[in-house]
Amino acid sequence: MNKSIDDLKKLPSIDSLLLKPQLAAASGPHCLKVEAAQEAVDACRKQILQGDSPQDDMVASIVADASQRLAAKAHPSLREVINATGTLLHTNLGRAPLSEAALQSINTVARSYSNLELNLKTGKRGHRYSHIDTLLCRLTGAEAAAVVNNNAGAVLLALTALAQGDEAIVSRGELVEIGGAFRIPDVMEAGGVLLREVGTTNKTHLGDYETAINDNTGLLLKIHTSNYRIVGFTDSVPAADMVALGKQHKIPVMEDLGSGMLFDLSPYGLPKEPTVKEGVAAGIDVLTFSGDKLLGGPQAGLIVGKKWAIDKIRNHPLARALRIDKLTLAALETTLSHYLDEQQALDEIPVLRMLNMSVECLEQRSQTFKEQLQQQVTQTCTVEIIREDSCVGGGALPITNLPGAAVALTPLHLTPDQLTNRLRSAEQAVVARIQDDRVIINLRTVLANQEATVIETLVSSLQQKSN
Repeated sequence: MNKSIDDLKKLPSIDSLLLKPQLAAASGPHCLKVEAAQEAVDACRKQILQGDSPQDDMVASIVADASQRLAAKAHPSLREVINATGTLLHTNLGRAPLSEAALQSINTVARSYSNLELNLKTGKRGHRYSHIDTLLCRLTGAEAAAVVNNNAGAVLLALTALAQGDEAIVSRGELVEIGGAFRIPDVMEAGGVLLREVGTTNKTHLGDYETAINDNTGLLLKIHTSNYRIVGFTDSVPAADMVALGKQHKIPVMEDLGSGMLFDLSPYGLPKEPTVKEGVAAGIDVLTFSGDKLLGGPQAGLIVGKKWAIDKIRNHPLARALRIDKLTLAALETTLSHYLDEQQALDEIPVLRMLNMSVECLEQRSQTFKEQLQQQVTQTCTVEIIREDSCVGGGALPITNLPGAAVALTPLHLTPDQLTNRLRSAEQAVVARIQDDRVIINLRTVLANQEATVIETLVSSLQQKSN
């Protein structure tokens, strides 16, 4: 007990710690230095009270601890992560990486002023939608377009503007839930739209919609189940049939495409997904879809359709609350411009390159990666190449597995959990998966210029001594 009291008396003051060269010369605001020093002293005090002896040079130990804490506090919370999971649209990792041209557009607009809402020809106030309206209409065939900050917002805005206080008829099999327990019925309720379910989970017929139409019907709603599939004994109503029914009863039709796609991916070996252009051609009044999923752009909710409907959506007060910012708009405009040439989109947009990556390409990259890594980890890890399927993620192409290859690591002196923890905690964080007690590095989602960094981080993490 007396020793503990003596040790507590030896705890240094905060002011004396801040004068130590290691902290005094460290970069960072004074308030963070004070906070780091206080936390380091508190940690040492707690250690003493628990009966543990502090290190011989208590002050040096506290200064070192405070320096580490200061470095962590000064590091940005939101930072680059290398995605080695093989999941292309990993929601927790920010979904789609942007093209180099889109990044340049953000930089150009962010570093100075812009014509966000100024018509440079007339000198009068313009509209931010003008930067993407013509482009989206050209790509989809729609009469008009709008964009907000995410697709859930786009759905909420469109529903509220078109059917607030009225009923929206929707198939029971299309009442989807997306991430974070965010459900379509809840979105409808938030927008003041009354849900009218028709059909069954696996089958809904045109007659189900027609029977449900009444004086309170304000909208026929179709939702593409982009994040799951019902297979087997199923049936749903084609968009063209719903449009014909809507015209007959003078009721608008809206479809949420979820992930959305601007051209057909089936020629590239992927399943056929409904495209935005097909929905517009079918006569749907309003279509909504995401910007940061299969489109490969920034997070945004895109809305296209008939001019009367888009005007109503643009002029709704909620549109102001959900409006897109200039940096997202810059990235989105550039991403959309890639789609004017299908081959350019496939070449420039990272997600499309990953989707279209061949098994042979992945095998070759994995083999080269293995050879470069193996030379440096012979004493700490075994490395092999395995066949591995990737998933798209992000609520897109839910039953699609992308065949390929991956690098599997078996650490000799660490557990797989310890290794993945170290990879995530590294200066350049790397996120990998564990499968069958091996750490999996799937290069499909690792950009070519990141491979050397992944190897460097792996070597460093494997060489650290286990606690």
